[in-house]
Amino acid sequence: MNDTNYQDTYQHPVIDPLHKGLGAYQAPLAASEVKSLQWNLLREEVSLPTAVLYEERIQHNLEWMQQFVTEYGVKLAPHGKTTMAPKLFARQLAGGAWGITLATAHQTRVAYQHGVRRIIMANQLVGKQNMTVIADLLKDPSFAFYCLVDSVEGVDLLGAFFKAHQQKISVLLELGPVGGRTGVRTAEQQSAVLEAIARWKDHVVLAGIEIYEGVLKEEAEIRQFLQRAVNCAKELAQAGKFAEHAAQLPVILTGAGTAWYDVVADEFSKADIGLPLDVVLRPGCYLTHDVGVYRASQEQIQTRNPIARKMRSTLQPALQLWAYVQSIPESGKAIIALGKRDAAFDAGLPLPALHYRPGNSAPSATPSHWAVTGMMDQHAYMTVADGDDIKVGDMIAFDISHPCLTFDKWRQISVINPQYDVIDVVQTFF
Repeated sequence: MNDTNYQDTYQHPVIDPLHKGLGAYQAPLAASEVKSLQWNLLREEVSLPTAVLYEERIQHNLEWMQQFVTEYGVKLAPHGKTTMAPKLFARQLAGGAWGITLATAHQTRVAYQHGVRRIIMANQLVGKQNMTVIADLLKDPSFAFYCLVDSVEGVDLLGAFFKAHQQKISVLLELGPVGGRTGVRTAEQQSAVLEAIARWKDHVVLAGIEIYEGVLKEEAEIRQFLQRAVNCAKELAQAGKFAEHAAQLPVILTGAGTAWYDVVADEFSKADIGLPLDVVLRPGCYLTHDVGVYRASQEQIQTRNPIARKMRSTLQPALQLWAYVQSIPESGKAIIALGKRDAAFDAGLPLPALHYRPGNSAPSATPSHWAVTGMMDQHAYMTVADGDDIKVGDMIAFDISHPCLTFDKWRQISVINPQYDVIDVVQTFF
């Protein structure tokens, strides 16, 4: 593939008036022109409901995580499935990320077409069309790609396909805990997978070890799992299993979702397998953070991790949803024009954060007793109290839990500055 003009062809240099959450415009508009339109959220120049990213907080989070991994001497490959926003991938890479992690062949193609040239697909690559996508991308010698294997069948499928295409594919052996998700459980399974890789040695290259610790809940069992991965990498290195890959590149040892990345950094950064080693962390939700599941996990990280404490700051929630009060049909109940089509609800309902009445000078914090109690497709039920200063037409900003399942509901997301001016638009590709 020739990527010379990939940005012109695939970056979608226009935003589309048929997508929700932006200001009024009559025809597709160059993304570079958005700032000049001088839309302002508080002046009601953006159609609600809308999702917004706060520029200063995004930049803070990007720099915070890069500093954290640098302190440990490890590398960062953020999980791109969180945002599927190539403009954010580009910022992460420009900020020092080693590569981008993705979960599917489709996501990999999206990232490649927007300039990403080093990808860990933290998943098994199964199926003819999915393999065809990757084989096509691997025609570009500048493209580095790694997928996971955990079964003899999976290795055989890869081996047969890439032999037929006269190509090589680099794989990471995935280890998994009993009762977890994917990954080999036993020494017998591991040996069988390694034997299968050896049978296909001309087309399947073992490049490292991968784990996902987020299926475990206790720190002690997570550390034990991580130590298993380090010991496995050391044993395979001593047995020469990484020989072909290690002749040119460091072996890869990778793990870490957003909840336990500090523990992974602590255990993996001490690893010595006798070969050059790239330790790669893969958190995804840190860039926007949240006020739910990831705020809780980050608070634990700030407590237990000396590097995080030394940094004297923490991640900040950078994604909010704004919507109008649409109806106050009875005492104690406000209906908000925001629903399941707009916000994640799998890890907690949206939380009211800011209240703004158009024409006022600035938003204010919402009363602590305001709460969303349920959502339908386009409506949210919010409890209020008699006498609360709330009217139809007021604007409410909501914090969210689990950004992954909010991003996938928006194709265009405004980026705003502290004055609530729209200064950019981020596009997503789900």
